[in-house]
Amino acid sequence: MPVEFLGIAATNDGSETTPRSSSGAFDKDYTLRLARAHEEHGWDRVLFAYGSGAPEPSAAAAYLASKLDKLQILLAHRPNVSYPTFAAKTFATLDQISDGRLTVHFITGGTDHEQQREGDYLSKDQRYSRTREYIQIVKKAWLSREAFDHDGEHYHFADFVSDVFPVQQPRPDVSFGGSSPAAYAAGGAEADIFCLWGEPLAETAQQIESVKQAAKEAGRTDVPRIQVAFRPIIAPTEELAWEKAHRTVDRIEARKANGPLSRRHSLTNPENTGSQRLLAVADRGERFDRALWTPTAKATGGAGNSNALVGTPETVAQALLDYYDLGVDILSARGYDLLDDAIDFGRYVIPLVREEVAKRDRAKAA
Repeated sequence: MPVEFLGIAATNDGSETTPRSSSGAFDKDYTLRLARAHEEHGWDRVLFAYGSGAPEPSAAAAYLASKLDKLQILLAHRPNVSYPTFAAKTFATLDQISDGRLTVHFITGGTDHEQQREGDYLSKDQRYSRTREYIQIVKKAWLSREAFDHDGEHYHFADFVSDVFPVQQPRPDVSFGGSSPAAYAAGGAEADIFCLWGEPLAETAQQIESVKQAAKEAGRTDVPRIQVAFRPIIAPTEELAWEKAHRTVDRIEARKANGPLSRRHSLTNPENTGSQRLLAVADRGERFDRALWTPTAKATGGAGNSNALVGTPETVAQALLDYYDLGVDILSARGYDLLDDAIDFGRYVIPLVREEVAKRDRAKAA
């Protein structure tokens, strides 16, 4: 099965190692330049992430979709920020603007404080229940040409029918992520794509089985596709790659010395299970499997996609193929110099992985 690559659609050039150089959070020129670099170097889609106070991702995605012809969009969305019928229309309109290039990633929210910044005071379990109901309503709004009512735990409305529908038929894909039992249950039931952060191979295999089991318990005959995310650090030789990796952590620590990296995430006591898992792995050691390296995750408190793959392009490509062989067919990656690393990864790693996947597919067909 063909492999897919997901990059980042950042709206400015800031990262854990470098403060943004522009005066604002939304730099249109940089947003387009970064996306174009992904499109021109073999990436399939880019993620527009969500954060309270950050540029509104659906508007930024619409801007990008109107400028580029091929690059697909993964749009992050938090159910607490809009009503599901409104969201369904927004997504359908964006799918029209992009000529069918949209996937929607639903975020339940792993940090109470961050959710409360935009008025969301539900508990974690309540948020998962709401997200599951929200996704069901969005799907129905995309599919139904007849008016329908809804009387659920979190949403109540009557006689809704949309007048705008997605280009993709029957609907765009739904993406979901998490590492807790509640996340497996919700995503296993509703997601077309289930997203994980990069962990050692053994732990990733266990998570994949948890997702499959949740899908089975929800009565599905299919299972979500699996996506795993990493922070690649590549260089022409192994020695140079490891020097670069240690410089990266030094730069993260230097940034931390001048203030918090993020207002959304605790460096020492994260609430969400995914970050707790990353820190637990880091406590067990720095290096795992072929190229997985944990100090980048430890330095950021396990914030988001933060475990690195370190080595030459060949080493990192082989490490990614190890995950592909587990059943992962969407590989998410972003470096710390967002633009240059996207170009280098696209030039030197993506072709190697695609070539090896094609060989595996030909061998299976034979």
